[in-house]
Amino acid sequence: MGTASSLVSPGEVIEDGYGGEGGEACEIPVEVKPKARLLRSSFRRGPRVIGASFKSTGSVDLEYAAEYERLRKEYEIFRVSKNNEISSMQKKEAKVDEENKRLRAELQALQKTYQKILREKESALEAKYQAMERAATFEHDRDKVKRQFKIFRETKEKEIQDLLRAKRDLEAKLQQLQAQGIQVYDPNDSDSDDNQTTVTAAGTQCEYWSGGVLGSEPSMGSMMQLQQTFRGPEFANSLMDVEGPFANVSRDDWDAAVASLLQVSPHVPQALWSNTVRCYLIFTQETKAELDLFIKKHSPVLRRMCEGLGHFYLNVCFPEENADSYAVERKQEIERSSVCVLLVKSTVTSSVVEDCDEAFVKNPDGHPLVLYLRTEEDHNLTGPTRQLLERINAADKAAKVKVVDHSGSAEEGADLIYLQLEKVIKQELLGLEGADVDSTDSGIEEGREEDSGDVLWDLHDEQEQIESYQQACSSSTTSQLGFQKYIDRLNDMIAAPPPTPPLLVSGGPGSGKSLLLSKWIEQQQKQSPNTLFLYHFVGRPLSTSSEPVLIIKRLTVKLLQHFWSISGLSMEPSKILEEFPRWLERLSARHQGNIIIIIDSIDQIQQAERHMKWLIDPLPVNVRVVVSVKVETCPQAWRLWPTLHLDPLSPREVRSIVNAECQSLDLKLTKDQEKKLERHCRSASTCNALYVTLLARMIISSISGWSLEKSLEQCLQCQDTMSLYRLALKMTLDSLNTDRERHIMTEMLCLVCASHNGVSESEVLDLFPELELPVLSTLLYRLNRLCIVTLRCGLIRFQHLQAWEAVRLEFLGGGSSSAAYREKLIQYFSQQLSQDRVTWRVADELPWLFQQQDDRTKLQLSLLNLFVSQNLYKRGHFSELLAYWQYVGKDKSSMATEYFDSLKHYEKNCESEDSMTKLANLYETLGRFLKDLGLPSQAVAPLQRSLEIRETALDPDHPSVACSLHQLAGVYVQWKKYGNAEQLYKQALEISENAYGAEHASVARELESLAMLYQKQNKYEQAEKLRKRSVKIRQKTARQKGHMYGFTLLRRRALQLEELTLGKETADSAKTLNELGVLYYLQNNMDAAKLFLTRSLEMRQRVLGPDHPDCAQSLNNLAALHTERREYETAEDMYERALDIRKTALSPDHPSLAYTLKHLAMLYKRRGKLEKAMPLYELSLEIREKSFGPKHPSVATALVNLAVIYCQLKKHSEALPLYERALKVYEDSLGRSHPRVGETLKNLAVLSYEEGDFEKAAELYKRAMEIKEAEPSLVCGNAPSRHSSSGDTFSLRGPAPVPHVQR
Repeated sequence: MGTASSLVSPGEVIEDGYGGEGGEACEIPVEVKPKARLLRSSFRRGPRVIGASFKSTGSVDLEYAAEYERLRKEYEIFRVSKNNEISSMQKKEAKVDEENKRLRAELQALQKTYQKILREKESALEAKYQAMERAATFEHDRDKVKRQFKIFRETKEKEIQDLLRAKRDLEAKLQQLQAQGIQVYDPNDSDSDDNQTTVTAAGTQCEYWSGGVLGSEPSMGSMMQLQQTFRGPEFANSLMDVEGPFANVSRDDWDAAVASLLQVSPHVPQALWSNTVRCYLIFTQETKAELDLFIKKHSPVLRRMCEGLGHFYLNVCFPEENADSYAVERKQEIERSSVCVLLVKSTVTSSVVEDCDEAFVKNPDGHPLVLYLRTEEDHNLTGPTRQLLERINAADKAAKVKVVDHSGSAEEGADLIYLQLEKVIKQELLGLEGADVDSTDSGIEEGREEDSGDVLWDLHDEQEQIESYQQACSSSTTSQLGFQKYIDRLNDMIAAPPPTPPLLVSGGPGSGKSLLLSKWIEQQQKQSPNTLFLYHFVGRPLSTSSEPVLIIKRLTVKLLQHFWSISGLSMEPSKILEEFPRWLERLSARHQGNIIIIIDSIDQIQQAERHMKWLIDPLPVNVRVVVSVKVETCPQAWRLWPTLHLDPLSPREVRSIVNAECQSLDLKLTKDQEKKLERHCRSASTCNALYVTLLARMIISSISGWSLEKSLEQCLQCQDTMSLYRLALKMTLDSLNTDRERHIMTEMLCLVCASHNGVSESEVLDLFPELELPVLSTLLYRLNRLCIVTLRCGLIRFQHLQAWEAVRLEFLGGGSSSAAYREKLIQYFSQQLSQDRVTWRVADELPWLFQQQDDRTKLQLSLLNLFVSQNLYKRGHFSELLAYWQYVGKDKSSMATEYFDSLKHYEKNCESEDSMTKLANLYETLGRFLKDLGLPSQAVAPLQRSLEIRETALDPDHPSVACSLHQLAGVYVQWKKYGNAEQLYKQALEISENAYGAEHASVARELESLAMLYQKQNKYEQAEKLRKRSVKIRQKTARQKGHMYGFTLLRRRALQLEELTLGKETADSAKTLNELGVLYYLQNNMDAAKLFLTRSLEMRQRVLGPDHPDCAQSLNNLAALHTERREYETAEDMYERALDIRKTALSPDHPSLAYTLKHLAMLYKRRGKLEKAMPLYELSLEIREKSFGPKHPSVATALVNLAVIYCQLKKHSEALPLYERALKVYEDSLGRSHPRVGETLKNLAVLSYEEGDFEKAAELYKRAMEIKEAEPSLVCGNAPSRHSSSGDTFSLRGPAPVPHVQR
């Protein structure tokens, strides 16, 4: 029999069914019979035997009792076990309650700690922001103090230069006495500007630079000079010896500066009048079929091509039957036309003859001409036709008329006219050199971007400013306004000693502020052609020209065109506004002349005070700012500035304006009418320039059919300009023939008023299909005559803000009806967008119109048209694009996501090669846009995708692949992953060289990027090599672009100098000839330079005598020119003659004698004649010491030159003390970190190395490299000047076996 202990052992843990902890089993000594036996006895098989014995029955009962007892014991065990479990659970529950209480307490403690940490975090953030504000304030104050100190220093320097200039005048008088035969020799006198010195109060010698014979204004030479700490007499690379503005100007500096001047400037085609290709078509009834076919079939193709290139296209033709009634308009259109086409067969009418005489005979060189002659066997030319063709042929002396002789069908003739016109437009008007031009925007924008690097220009903004200035200058009213007194006062204010705050030109509306500033700029450019003028004319509110970020960006890029590199310009709007004062300060430090910034109508800029905060800070000493404002809208803080107020017109000026307008039409007012006008024009609102001009034109205008007396009576009822404008509108409406024309005029003016920047003539013709061009031309002529509208950059705009306001009041109910006209424009431009025509006009107008209509959904959809955003971005309207997205309510990340999704959707439909090329351009634009947004991580993906598409769709060696590599490398540079960027730049460089050749602008761009990358890695030698190669390429490409304005400036200066040489032979004329020769030398025009220098020498020999010191100067310059041409024998002879003259005429210690000695010694050195060069350098050193003192940097340079000679002659022991002495002079006079100190240390290191003192050589070389690494970057604007001793200081490694010209 088993026991219960066999079921549960003592001490064994009993687990409950709920996973809880069980108690220990209790030991119960109860025996239980085996269950198996009970079952066997209870269910025994077989029948029960009746009458069995008592013993058998008793045993069964006992078995039942035992079973019961066993079950009872089992129950007892189960009950005890469960009781134990319950007690265990109760203990566990108590334990969990305690744990729960503890955790609650800990949670409360953690919550308190969290609240405490949160409060501490907020306090820390607040302290951080306060610290950042204090740091920003400190930074601003520090910059302000630095500028103030710089201005103070430059002011004192200018005062010193003024004193030195006075000394120069006295010395010039001594020169004149010498020329008259009175020999006055003074050791401190000189015949060369680059040897003039004086002694300051502190005893240190200081040099000056003056304008010489050209007057006091800074010259072109000064504009091109690089900033330098000291400009001593030996520091000019140029071998030219010149008195005046070109002293110390090397041709390398000249070429580099001119190249940088031209590399960014946009080129506006001069053959187009107001950005429109105007095709003037002259036809007869016999050739009307060809004309109709051409206009219907080919004109849309030409228009699409021109609009894709950013220009308008317009066919201008007057019907033969009523051409006589448009005589004035025809003449005006011929003058404006870009190309004239004559379609003639056998007969001509009088109007055709008149137009041909005007276009083909009187001015055959004014524009391209095409002659289409329809010839047939059975038709002979009539007499007038034959005579007309003979006159055209006689006038075409240069054979420029393109003749199309055709005898086939009219359709074939129209095709021939189209082919000829397409060729003329591409090659002669747009300058595309016959290239295969894609009509899409992206193609042309990429081409334009090639010259301007990564800076994105908008040619339309630039042309708008140019035309605004030109229209103001050409105004017929300017000469009658008596502006000369204001111009004189403005000149006096500009000439005031610095520091000078901005100058304010104030006046009422229409007082002539824009005319005054334009006239003043025009005069200043003639008198001081080398002064840098930056001007901007602000248009009406909400137009592109009034956007503050675009204004500052345009002025910044104009400044950057004078820098070595333009890659540092940020596209972010806030940074553009913040960095402009810094760019201005950097350029002013390099620019020796004046910089004048003119902003007209600055009060029209939105939040002008906030965006123009830089005006309040002190300006650099050579910078002047002139702004014009209306009296009533001038900000209060600006009213303290020096102000030039335009007074009301005097009665004499009123009479002068009215009489001038009357004389233009051969009219004359009676005395009574003149008195009425004088009495009327006495109030402030009726005696301003605009009111009087408009009044005079309305009185003499016959457009309304009114008599002169009635016109005068009606006009005199208007007491201000606004009411006069409204009357002018009514008069113009009354003058029109039909109600339909009146309706069109009203609608057109309302559309111009409701648009962003105006509407073009072709757009007006599209919006009003029934309108004919002659009617539109007449209407625009009348409105322009009444000072209401004008054409600017091909767009119809209002001439004055008052005209815009008058249209709003007269036709738009004060602007309440503008929404309806904006909807018309939206429908028109949306229709173009649906036809996949995304021109610059669509991108300019459509998003702006949606914004004005407050339609955010449609605005977002228009921005997600990828070509619209691409057009805005590539034309530099980055800030405008960003403002649209902010208006929609998207941040940078969500904006990027939207563009990615839109691009993916567009990519699904791209199958052809052309569509894949467009897709690659879109990806590249998106990548650049994201990079400019400061999202380089998101910019990598689209740029890489653009690269993949171009490599697959085009070719791995296609130039477009180089563009993708260049942009991708720029992102890696921003990430400071220089290794990846270098590899990509090198690949782009290799592709560009293979595609374009080694001297293309694209190659120069890659070289500049690589140079900048090496500079960031402190690899200065590699960077300098690449930069020099890039500059040479820029020089060559710049010379090939002589049509741009940089060389126009040079030609204008040359013409001024040539005018001075006409007349009698005098010493001054000889001096001017010498200066002109130097100017042509700097332009690499050696033949012209030799001609003028020879004329100068011959004139000086005749006037002054062959032994005069001025003759030595001419000989010196001719010798320099022969040296440039490697004609060393002739150069040596001329140098020796110049030296003989100066030895005889000047004292032995005269600085000019040292100047000639130096250049002759340099020539000896180049030719390997070191023994002959050494005594000349020794003599030059003695003269320098006597002239300037032993501690002058010029003496140090002479010491270095002599030391180099000793080293090349292996006289190291004699060279060492010279180097050490030169180093001491440089450190004392220029500072221990000056680049010239580094050059001397490097030479000393080489000398120590050759002497075997390697430790000293390493120490000197290390210090030299530290100075070089500390030099300011060329990109930052503080470029080390080439006016250094390196020009005539040679390496210690000995002379080159083949002599070369040192530039």
